[in-house]
Amino acid sequence: MAFMTENPPKKPSKSDRTRAQILEAARLLFAEHGYEGTSIRDVAAHASIDPAMVIRYFRSKDELFARAAVVDLKLPALRVIDRNAIGETLIRRFLEIWEGPASGPGMAILLRSATSNEFAAEKLRDVFGNQVRPVIAAAADPADAGRRAGLVSSQLLGLAMCRYLLRLPPVVALSHDEIIQNVGPTLQRYAVGEA
Repeated sequence: MAFMTENPPKKPSKSDRTRAQILEAARLLFAEHGYEGTSIRDVAAHASIDPAMVIRYFRSKDELFARAAVVDLKLPALRVIDRNAIGETLIRRFLEIWEGPASGPGMAILLRSATSNEFAAEKLRDVFGNQVRPVIAAAADPADAGRRAGLVSSQLLGLAMCRYLLRLPPVVALSHDEIIQNVGPTLQRYAVGEA
């Protein structure tokens, strides 16, 4: 009887570790300072490597930003959710994205940077067009999905700006239950298009 031995997991190469180190530094700095406030030199210094290595792996600040700001909202399929719970479902998912255990800096990077950088703004529009709009389209009349998704996004991005970037004390002080209770009904109205 032959015994099969499992191959031990392959250790990441030095190149893979360096790339990961650069991305980690970039995510942290872009989230904290935005696109305009972060330089290749800043990223290199934070990653404890030469700036030429950042360029070697990512070619430009734009490419580094694009790789650092990957966002997958993993929005729930609203067509299978109780129609009366859509607003609550959306705000709960928002809180998971920003404050949950698997939250990453992608949205903070994009939101902080989109106001001063067209590349970041385009990436945020892409998230809207390819992730938010299709999900909202499934909640009600697809012909009106753009308007409804825009209203939902305006509410959530405004909340994110006030709570996570500006850190307005009254908004930061809100509990999850208070946010769900106050924002959920507004999202419900926007998402399904009812007055």
